[in-house]
Amino acid sequence: MKKSILLILIGNRKDSAVKVQQILTGWGCTIKTRLGLHDGVLDNCSDSGLLILEICGTDEQNQELARKVSVLPGVSSKLVELEVAS
Repeated sequence: MKKSILLILIGNRKDSAVKVQQILTGWGCTIKTRLGLHDGVLDNCSDSGLLILEICGTDEQNQELARKVSVLPGVSSKLVELEVAS
């Protein structure tokens, strides 16, 4: 069993979140699970955020999605591949 997780760190959510969302919408069929985290509540929101995506594309698709978001200013991504040895 193999799982692909894409971690996306957004440094300036106000400027970058819309662009990240546009990219993710275009790749929606390869995103199985999405979790968004940021510090703060109500009127004290953090300007940074972390997205954790479980993705189910081909290796090439997963790498391309990671590349597309990481070229945005203030955005970093890391693709993590996990596999249980049998």
